[in-house]
Amino acid sequence: MGHDDAVSSPSVVTDVRDSPLSVDEALRAVSHPRAGAVAIFVGTVREHDEGREGVTVLDYSAHPDAADRLAEIAATVSQGHQVHGVYAVHRTGSLRVGDLAVVCAVSAEHRAEAFEGGRRLIEVLKAQVPIWKRQQYVDGGHSWVGM
Repeated sequence: MGHDDAVSSPSVVTDVRDSPLSVDEALRAVSHPRAGAVAIFVGTVREHDEGREGVTVLDYSAHPDAADRLAEIAATVSQGHQVHGVYAVHRTGSLRVGDLAVVCAVSAEHRAEAFEGGRRLIEVLKAQVPIWKRQQYVDGGHSWVGM
């Protein structure tokens, strides 16, 4: 494979997993000598949601098709103009406030393309990948989001 072939085939890394996520892993995955910009999105567990305070734990569940859908979305984003790498990994299992729930990264030749690809990646992921969260509250209550 020649150098031009490598330029036309961006790296794409996706996963749905129950182990901790890493921004450094995302940066390494999208690294490319022609990329002058990397846009990273990190979604974290917060202590409130839906106007209700006191979230203590989130339990993420994924449909068996979630990983395949995520890979399809990332592959589409990788076709973007001057995109060289796409990374999207979502966590499942039990997470506490401050834990990383999703990490997305897009590398491109310039910042505009990196930002555009990164925003598209996380927005379509949130809208179309079947992953749900059960929020537990300090008062013992809970709610489901995304179902």
